[in-house]
Amino acid sequence: MGAAQSRHEVVPDWPQLPEGHVLGLCAGVGVDAQNRVFVFHRSGRKWANPFPKEPIDASTVSAFDGATGKLLFAWGAGRFIMPHGLAVDHEGMLWLTDVGLHQVFRCTPEGKVLLTLGEAGAPGADQAHFNLPTDVAVLRDGSFYVSDGYKNSRVVKFTAAGKFDFEWGTKGQANGQFSLPHGIAVDALGRIIVCDRENERLQLFAARGAFLDVWKSPGIGKPYGVEVGADGHIHVIDGGSPSLKREQRGKAVELDARGNVIASYGRPGSGPGEFQLGHDIAVGPDGAVYVAEGTGARVQKFVRKN
Repeated sequence: MGAAQSRHEVVPDWPQLPEGHVLGLCAGVGVDAQNRVFVFHRSGRKWANPFPKEPIDASTVSAFDGATGKLLFAWGAGRFIMPHGLAVDHEGMLWLTDVGLHQVFRCTPEGKVLLTLGEAGAPGADQAHFNLPTDVAVLRDGSFYVSDGYKNSRVVKFTAAGKFDFEWGTKGQANGQFSLPHGIAVDALGRIIVCDRENERLQLFAARGAFLDVWKSPGIGKPYGVEVGADGHIHVIDGGSPSLKREQRGKAVELDARGNVIASYGRPGSGPGEFQLGHDIAVGPDGAVYVAEGTGARVQKFVRKN
């Protein structure tokens, strides 16, 4: 494990935030083919029960140049209640989940809404509603999966047009059950990988929801976010499991296609390369890894050492 921990290093002073541009809790992160890094953030809003009714006044989506960290543009002011997941599809469009609105959005990189699923402010468990949806994974044909989420403990599949296709999952600890499906991704083999957060494991499924495998170990920890790189490696951010010793809580993990840990880096803390509640993870076209932090309220960039 010692050798694996030297595989990645943090890029200091990334990103470059203009004065007065506050990210706050960074919930989602994704990278497009142009190496633009999109961050879905709460701009100072705290998780509260019940959620506020009014949208966040400040911008909630910030786009950075992956190479330099320069802020390119930002949008989303007055539109979101509680930002959560962000994914970038094969056409470069953004998929956002808002756990406060109980909705899923497909948007252009500049913020034009192309598709909306769910009813604003109306939780539910049927084909037209979500209850605190967390993340989205998109296939090349445009169809997509939604992890739904904090209350419903299910994964829902939709067609490219946004029509309900099928769903699976209930609350529990058995194979195919979930306790907070929090992040979701599709790998090169077509497997659906779900961060079963409170069960502290990754579950893998076939395209129609058939259970394939479960990966659970201290090396993986408590998976919050997952993304698959161009090389087929699976990147996971461990938000920090209370079942582990403190020094083992909170790390980024790189897995091979069989679930073996290739690399593990980061540790709890507020310094460069350390994590305070890592919440999501993304991989750029150049292999750089980006981690969005909750409590840490920042995004960090990691590159592979030469």
